[in-house]
This record gives sequence, structure tokens and C-alpha cells, in this order.
Amino acid sequence: MFVAGAVAVALQVLPAPVGPWLAAHPLAGRAVFGAAMGSTAAAIVYSPWGARSGAHLNPVVTLTFAWLGKLPRRDALAYVAAQFVGGAAGFCIIAALAGKALLDPPARAIVTTPGSWGTAAAFAGEATISFVLMSVVLAVSNSTKRLARFTGVAAATLVALFITFEAPLSGMSMNPARTLASALLGRDFTDIWLYFTAPPLGMLLAAFVYVKLRTPDAVRCGRLNHAGTHPCIFHCTFDRLA
Repeated sequence: MFVAGAVAVALQVLPAPVGPWLAAHPLAGRAVFGAAMGSTAAAIVYSPWGARSGAHLNPVVTLTFAWLGKLPRRDALAYVAAQFVGGAAGFCIIAALAGKALLDPPARAIVTTPGSWGTAAAFAGEATISFVLMSVVLAVSNSTKRLARFTGVAAATLVALFITFEAPLSGMSMNPARTLASALLGRDFTDIWLYFTAPPLGMLLAAFVYVKLRTPDAVRCGRLNHAGTHPCIFHCTFDRLA
């Protein structure tokens, strides 16, 4: 959230001709923002902290793996609490540093609200991208050890693409902690229920489909990065992958 706020502000102050050109071409601006956020996600996944924690940045990801039986309920609740607190704290810090440049238009605290196509389209967009993300994460992380290393790359690439192309529908959240942090500082809670319901629907449906097509024990672990020797709390059977 800190990086998201910083990038949103930076895009406003880019010198000519880059800044005005991006402002006049929203798709290009979203592509730049998406590349920045995708790169940030990948950096976190492959960082030592990401390797230790499993790199869950999203409460819905955590709850989905808990539903799959890979995470004890107590740990899942602790993860969710940390994600909401961390998201709000990071955004508060960048808001304190950037002030009106982040909170006022055009950044408007990067609040996620439905686009011009309305609430139904936003709900469908959030549910769809959440379904796709979890489907890809499960498919890649449970394929082979060689391919599982690229789970973070796959997820980060999808984040960048979703911001570029889906954001006009819903603002591209997939993450209630991200949406709440912006809503609190932007004081805009428009259709916030959508961002607490559509992502869980999409990710849980993806998990349900995955285990139906395979088996429940086909999900080896909830970590997105298995590098290092950190202990794993995700009922891990990753060592059984080829």
C-alpha cells in the first residue's frame, strides 16, 4: 500500500512530455502503475520475508488456503489481522508524507469503486480476476518443483495485467485490506461490500473447482515461495512434488 500510494503520486509529477502523455492515455498510465505493482508483488514474494511468511498479501488468499486445510484457523485469523493492519499502516505513512497529492483528485486516495459500467460489472470483474488468480496460483504452485518457483512471477504478472485492463470495471482490488485502507483515508466507502464479497467468491470457487478436478490433497502448500529453510506452517507436503 505504501508503494501504491507513492506510485500514484509519482505519476502526477512526472515531467513533460511523459507526465502529460500518460495523463492523456489512461491505458498507458494503468500499464505503468500495473508494472510497478506487479514488480512490487514479485519482490515481496521472493524476499526473505516473503519466503518466511508465504507472501500472503491478501486476506482472501489466506482464507482460501485455510478453507483448503493448509492453514490452522488461529494462524489464518492472525494473518488476516496483520494484512488489514499492515495495509492501513502503509497507506497512512505514505498519506502523511504525500498529503493532498495522494488524498485529493486525481489520485483520490486510489479508492477502488465501480467504474462507469456499474456495480454489477464491477462485481463480475472482481470475481473473475480473483478466480483467475487463484486458479493460476494453485495450478503453478502444485505442478512441479521446477515450475512452482515461478508462482510469484505468475501472480505478479496477473496483477499487472489486471490493473492495466480490468481497473476501469472495478478499480482492480481483489483485496479487501487494500480497499479498506484507501476507503478509510479517502472517506469513500462506495459499494465497499462488493470488495468484501466478490474476491472471496472468485477465489473460493477457483479452489473448489481445482480440488474437484483433482483431489483435495493435490494442494501441497500455501506458501508462494519455498526458498530457504524457514519452517512451514501450511501443513506442507511440497516435498512430494516431482
